[in-house]
Amino acid sequence: MTFVETLRQWDQAVSFADRQDFAEALRVFLAIPEPNSKIYFDIGCLHLQKQDLDAAEKAFDSSIRKDEHLAVAFFQRGITFYQKERYEEALGDFQYAFKALRGNQLIDYKALGLRYKLYACEVLHNMALVEAQLGRWEKAQENLVKALDFKTEAKLNVIDRALQSTLKQKLFKLVTFPSNALFKPNKHYVAELEKKDYLGKAKVVASILPQDEFSGFAPLQPQVEDGPARPKEPEVLRALEGEPHTVLFEFVPETSDELAVVPGNIVFVLQKGEDNWASVIFNERRGLVPYNYLERLEISVGSKKNERIRTPPSRAPPTRPERKQGIFNPIKDTHSFYTFNVFFFFVFIHSAFQEQQPADNSCIVKVRFTYNFAVSVPCGSPYAILVDQISKKLNIEADSVTLSLNPAASGENVIDADTEMESVWGRTTGRRITLWCKNEILLVAIHSYESSNPEDLTFQEGDKIILLSRINDDWLEGQLNENTGIFPASFVEDVPENE
Repeated sequence: MTFVETLRQWDQAVSFADRQDFAEALRVFLAIPEPNSKIYFDIGCLHLQKQDLDAAEKAFDSSIRKDEHLAVAFFQRGITFYQKERYEEALGDFQYAFKALRGNQLIDYKALGLRYKLYACEVLHNMALVEAQLGRWEKAQENLVKALDFKTEAKLNVIDRALQSTLKQKLFKLVTFPSNALFKPNKHYVAELEKKDYLGKAKVVASILPQDEFSGFAPLQPQVEDGPARPKEPEVLRALEGEPHTVLFEFVPETSDELAVVPGNIVFVLQKGEDNWASVIFNERRGLVPYNYLERLEISVGSKKNERIRTPPSRAPPTRPERKQGIFNPIKDTHSFYTFNVFFFFVFIHSAFQEQQPADNSCIVKVRFTYNFAVSVPCGSPYAILVDQISKKLNIEADSVTLSLNPAASGENVIDADTEMESVWGRTTGRRITLWCKNEILLVAIHSYESSNPEDLTFQEGDKIILLSRINDDWLEGQLNENTGIFPASFVEDVPENE
């Protein structure tokens, strides 16, 4: 049987199971001549559901022979052995399933087509139950205590109840596999099983025959001599987002949210603010441009023939309008945490590497931290003002910030409250200076944390983490072993002073 035929029957059997027609699902599964490990697993689950324990054992045996690293198959076969009261064999399968977890809290089989998470604490729970069945109550308690190290909030009550039962030397309930969970074939492969008509049906455009709807391979049909009439030109050339405007004067941006344009560019105005600034799109980029640098442009089919965009005037550009705060605030207008993060990342990267124009009587201080950023402070400012601006940028306490003139951060290179600031500001060039910054706040992990997103930081209980910034009351950003990420604030605490 080909892979396509196997895939089709697999998908058909799973569809029957989703409709609770388990007998028909099992019949279709058994008709597959060469099942893979996942299909054998599904067959074993259906046999186990109808309490055909011998058939279930054989199916799980075949699944494990096909894939000896499929931990969930050992877990299911262990449940089968337990129901057959073959406790030593059940204990062996549960132990192998726990070994296959390799110290992880769980295995999520969603990527393999099974909506199920195999938790280490549940495997240890069943191991403890088998030990209790064999009369080894101390072993049972040891497994349950070990399960507490791998527990999750959702599984905590199950482990606690089992521990209470072992103290009274009473048996507890076996953790079983859900009856409706089966491995499913890849949905992208299944979608390719359907036939697709890429060409579609031909359509008659013009014919002298009344109601001529024939299309296909046939002798030439008599056609009209002059062909179809020229279609009427639409009133609008095309639908575009925003209103088209011509740029009259060159505009050089001074901030990261402004957009550089030159005379002759055509931009599309999305919004005009009360402060005479417009939010525009140009070359798929968005930004702010003074509205008095623009002139509205009428685009129509009639005007596109033999017409050029008129040359912008050669007079001097108008005065740059004053920016009002809060007119265009992308962060305020976002409605999701993801959009905010994308915008914040863009502004951060842009502001870190783009040359900034210092305001009057101010210096741009470029700070090299675990990432680069810049702050603006008055030239000749005392140490307290400088470190306050940097700590506010990092959202951490000023006492934990160490500044230096080079990466060494030792001896005379360190900048602190006793440093003569005139010598520091004397190093500025063009009202710009580069400093190095280190953060001395250390946190200790009181719980292990496994990252669920790429931007999270994974750590184990007892790890010491360098605090980079406080995102909010619930989330922090830190660094561990050259890895940087975010994590819940409730999982860490300050390192004790005696350490």
